[in-house]
Amino acid sequence: MYLYGASGHGKVIAEIAEELNIPIEGFIDGNTSINAIFSYRILANSASDIQGEAVISIGNNKVRKDIVQKNSHLKYVSLISKKANISSRASIDEGSVVMMGATVNSSVYIGKHCIVNTNASVDHDCIIEDYVHLSPNVALAGNVKVGEGTHVGIGACVIQGVKIGKWCTIGAGAVVIKDVPDNAVVVGNPAKIMRYNTD
Repeated sequence: MYLYGASGHGKVIAEIAEELNIPIEGFIDGNTSINAIFSYRILANSASDIQGEAVISIGNNKVRKDIVQKNSHLKYVSLISKKANISSRASIDEGSVVMMGATVNSSVYIGKHCIVNTNASVDHDCIIEDYVHLSPNVALAGNVKVGEGTHVGIGACVIQGVKIGKWCTIGAGAVVIKDVPDNAVVVGNPAKIMRYNTD
């Protein structure tokens, strides 16, 4: 397996692969100032000549999507820590990672290339679309929908039944009690729209 992105986030994903006894061939990264992470070599930025399984180990949602679009020849796999609590009735799509201490409950769908970070909690019947990042200690109540590319900041919580649009930013510690439109940046308790993402 190759990990695309040699950063702190990559270190956490590498340790999940080690926990699962999955051999790591190396990291793919354009940062020429580093030669290795742990004992794993850093390869050239381009993955065009690499074949095999891969996980994108970069936290930025737009960057992950761009890498996938440029490297469709790779076989993307999911990594789920043994220390996560995953319902047998949950569905997690390719390329997604679930970190230690996370909980994913019954009838949850998690899309492609998502991050469910340390101690995040996703309750029953939630839908998490592709390229979403749920930061550490995020808490989603039941029947929440999070649109493609949205980043939910550390410690944010969302009450039941709320729909969050695509490519939103939910600020750290925000308390979301009503629906959030596409591209909105919301912060506070209760969460309020501050501006809209434009890129």
